[in-house]
Amino acid sequence: MPQFRQKPGTKSAGRAIKKPVPDAESFDAIVQSLRLKNPLGCTSYMKGRKNHQPIEILREMYTAKFGYYGEDKKQVGTGSEVYNSLEGYQTGIAAMISNMANIASHRGKVRHIPTAERFSAILKCHASNGELFFVSISRKQVSVASYTDDAIRKRVEAWADSVPALA
Repeated sequence: MPQFRQKPGTKSAGRAIKKPVPDAESFDAIVQSLRLKNPLGCTSYMKGRKNHQPIEILREMYTAKFGYYGEDKKQVGTGSEVYNSLEGYQTGIAAMISNMANIASHRGKVRHIPTAERFSAILKCHASNGELFFVSISRKQVSVASYTDDAIRKRVEAWADSVPALA
């Protein structure tokens, strides 16, 4: 398995994923599994009169890509849409493909291009020692940031090693 490499400056580490996560549904399953199963051993905490979950999703982004092709099958336009949830991404694709006014404006047939898409999520985690740290997952990399205890990086690395799509 590739090792996490610490970056200079703020304490963070990350690694590239050998093969991009295949699709948005697989990506979402990884994020939800991390949040719900809590393999990092994070703990809930109180801050500002609010109870926080051990792992909270701060941001999710799903970028859908589209190409527009003329009768000669040459590309006549492109488009992309960014959604903050898997559900928005899925319904957004259907909306873009059926948007006749947009298709007419491009003067071509629309095609969804899943291989060009990007997905990312940033999760805030509360370690049992009281530290807050962040795990970022994208289609092509995993990173951990803002930690001081190296045991946190090792737990994140062990978790990423256990997820075949992140190896």
